[in-house]
Amino acid sequence: MKIMKFGGTSVGNPDRMKALIPLINDDERKIVVLSAMAGTTNSLVEIANLLCADNINEASDNINNLRSKYHQVVEELFSNEIIRKSGHELIDSHFEYIRNFTLRVFTKVQEKAILAQGELISTSLFHLLLQERNIKAILLPALSFMRIDKDGEPDSFYIEENIERELKNYPSEKIIITQGFICRNAYGEIDNLKRGGSDFTASLIGAALNAKEIQIWTDINGFHNNDPRFVENTKVIRELSFDEAAELAYFGAKILHPSSVNPARERNIPVRLKNTMEPEDIGTLITSSSVLQDYKAVAAKDGISVLRIRSDRMLMAYGFLRKVFEIFEAYRTPIDMITTSEVAVSITLDNPEFIKQIAKDLKELGTVEVEENQTIICIVGDFRTEKTGSAPEIFEALNTIPLKMISYGGSPNSLSLLIDTSNKKEALRLLSKHLFD
Repeated sequence: MKIMKFGGTSVGNPDRMKALIPLINDDERKIVVLSAMAGTTNSLVEIANLLCADNINEASDNINNLRSKYHQVVEELFSNEIIRKSGHELIDSHFEYIRNFTLRVFTKVQEKAILAQGELISTSLFHLLLQERNIKAILLPALSFMRIDKDGEPDSFYIEENIERELKNYPSEKIIITQGFICRNAYGEIDNLKRGGSDFTASLIGAALNAKEIQIWTDINGFHNNDPRFVENTKVIRELSFDEAAELAYFGAKILHPSSVNPARERNIPVRLKNTMEPEDIGTLITSSSVLQDYKAVAAKDGISVLRIRSDRMLMAYGFLRKVFEIFEAYRTPIDMITTSEVAVSITLDNPEFIKQIAKDLKELGTVEVEENQTIICIVGDFRTEKTGSAPEIFEALNTIPLKMISYGGSPNSLSLLIDTSNKKEALRLLSKHLFD
């Protein structure tokens, strides 16, 4: 069994959808996980926000516009008139469902049901396309087996039990299509795995079925050693370990959802990143082992805030950091980086939702300074503690960039630095020049 996930750009228009057929149509059994067509989820979020604001007229206009776009997709996607008619009826059905939310009081809880329509539409259209080509396939709803618990984490036992039960109904089918991103929560309501969650879906399915390989297909040939949006002449990394990939994904490499590494790592299932536009390229292979290299890749994570707490009560005191962490725990806000000295601690976070409340509570412990618009630069490579001579090129490269924090020694795979976001592009280019050129 192979898992193949195709992202929004891979199903972004009718031609892209048609190009997937030769990639999946062979004798190997596989589950094909599809995202919503590119741009759809953003449009649905906007519609939901307008409904929350009780802006019914503008929401209705947006619904009509998106509906018209999908009817045009149907016209271009199908050549058989009967299948084309079914496609139009499918679109009308989904958008009537969305339109019904304009007729009653709308709450944020119902937003998840609207967002799910993107994946439900893309998988149904692709299933119809395979029918038109006389290719046998099964459309298996993710809502019948994908679930999260009360803490919003995947219910792995439930997923494994239910997907195996569902697949027993189709023992001879080679192609099973399902939705990424969407799921049910512990109360049976439609929910999701958050943005980028289609990668997570593929990894969870792969782990549940102990798949041979999990493939993540996007519009780039795998992990690059730097961000190609800002740095020229980047190179594809052909092999990474799970730990290295997790570091890069978490600290800004957009090609892979950070959560998607863990399920594959737990079952030791290889993950391969490939490009739908260049399917002959081997991409990046992620496994439990990888060749050690001084500097392998650089990634950047924006939207970071740093809180600096200074207190003489820290000096020679135990329990101080526990009190700090309890405040973050109370607001369910994770920490990215942390550095400490005798009387001060600096902490970064990427979720600013409760930052004012956190800062207010931290003031009970000492003086607090908040700085926003920061970026974490993560350098992945060989940073084992027993290794000598680590990192001189990094600090030589960045000797003109003010460094706000340095995190070193916490991971044998990475070193992280905090800088002003305004310096990010220059920092990435300098690191590329000194570490890779």
